[in-house]
Amino acid sequence: MSDKYFLDTNVLVHAYDAHDAGKQAKAQAVLRRAVETDAGVLSTQVLSEFIVVVTRKIKRPMELDEAQKLVKMFCILPVVEQTVNQIHSSIELSRKCRISFWDSMIIAAAKQAGCRLVYSEDLSDGQKYEGVSVRNPFR
Repeated sequence: MSDKYFLDTNVLVHAYDAHDAGKQAKAQAVLRRAVETDAGVLSTQVLSEFIVVVTRKIKRPMELDEAQKLVKMFCILPVVEQTVNQIHSSIELSRKCRISFWDSMIIAAAKQAGCRLVYSEDLSDGQKYEGVSVRNPFR
């Protein structure tokens, strides 16, 4: 494994959602460092969820065109594409670790990319899943 780390959807969303200035600042710092150090990794799942959340679920949704521009910008980072094999691995990981399928997809993508760390507020802070640790950047 490497020093690369995986960014969950909530990090990207909080970076562009002004509803909570404290979380926004922390998310922007994590995202900025990911780009500057070339250490951040995303997945197609994260990019897809980002589009849905920022255009429909936040207090002040953005236009689809603006969200699309951000996704194109995020793609300067490596992006893990979900595969059928990864879906099957995620099902097993979900069963074994007793986490949601969607969370297991995040862990599986991180593992595939060689990440040792996932930044997420959805998974348990400090928990380790098959060699991948979770850190909540908003704590």
